[in-house]
Parts: sequence; structure tokens; C-alpha cells
Amino acid sequence: MNLPNKLTLLRFLLVPVFMVFMYIDNPYSYLIGLIVFAAASFTDFLDGSIARKYNMVTDFGKFMDPLADKLLTTVALIYLCLNGFCHEVVICIVLAREFAVSGIRLIAAANPKGSKVIAAGMMGKAKTVLQMVASMLGLLSMALFALDIMGAETYAWMNLATNGLMWIMAVLTVVSGMQYIIPNFDLIKNAK
Repeated sequence: MNLPNKLTLLRFLLVPVFMVFMYIDNPYSYLIGLIVFAAASFTDFLDGSIARKYNMVTDFGKFMDPLADKLLTTVALIYLCLNGFCHEVVICIVLAREFAVSGIRLIAAANPKGSKVIAAGMMGKAKTVLQMVASMLGLLSMALFALDIMGAETYAWMNLATNGLMWIMAVLTVVSGMQYIIPNFDLIKNAK
């Protein structure tokens, strides 16, 4: 297994660590959760950069990298939603898109006329980056508020800014989902 794929697996392993710190009732737990989330997000940038630079792109990476991103960002969105930083509708949009795209990828991989691995597109990557940035902003706000570094008024403004970014990300989510569905509609139509 090459280094980019190991980084992808590391991202999977960091998700439960992130969850533990988001669950612990301690003033520093949100800060540690933010650091774990940021480190996991950085592995997404790092594995893709290394894979492209050193020609280490694999079918495993094309399939598992987006899956690791989905797991990480969805877990973060749920915690942010529980704390008022993301609307439930945004999570529903994200989940619907992720299930649809994953379904298309599975159909493409199992196609009897020749399996095909559908890699992430630029709009999907932009959606993931915005999701990670908005999530880090919300997590940072939660951490600073829990540590009494941020006041209630600033916290409210950060909440509003994070929610705004989440709605922009939701629009990108729909657009990027259509970029997977429309070109691959024949796969869906001809699936057996």
C-alpha cells in the first residue's frame, strides 16, 4: 500500500478519535477535536498532492479517498448541527448527494461492460474544501467559547458566518452532485 492510501486510511482512523473528543465534556475537548479534524483534513490535501506528484494514483485511492472525506465531514456536520452551526436541511442535502454519488460509483465499478472508477471532480473537491473550512470555523468557535475566550456576541456572529458558508456549500453540493449524475445517467438507466 502506497503512502497516499495510508494517509487515506489514517483519515478513517482519525474519525472516531474526533468523535470521542467532541463527546467528552471538558473545556479543552472541542479544541482537541478541532486539531484532530484539521489534521484529518490536511491528510486529504496531502494524499492527493503526493498521489498526483509521484504518479501514485490508484483505484483504491479514487474510491476510498472520497469515502474518507464523506465520513469525516458528515460526522463534523452532525456535531455542528447539534450545536446550531449547521441547519438540518444542509445535512440532508449533503447526505442525499453522497448516497447518490456513492451509488453511481458502485454501479460504475460493477458494470458488466467494463468496470470504471469515477474519481472526484473539481466541483466535488471544492465542495469538500468549503465543507472542511466551514466545519473548522464552527469547531473553532465552539472551542473558543468553551474556553471562555470568545464572548456570546462574537459567538453568535461566528455561528451566523458558519451557517452562511454551510448554505453556500449546500448549493455546491447540489451542483457537484449533478456533475456526477448527468454524465453517468446511462449507467443508472442500463444497470441490471
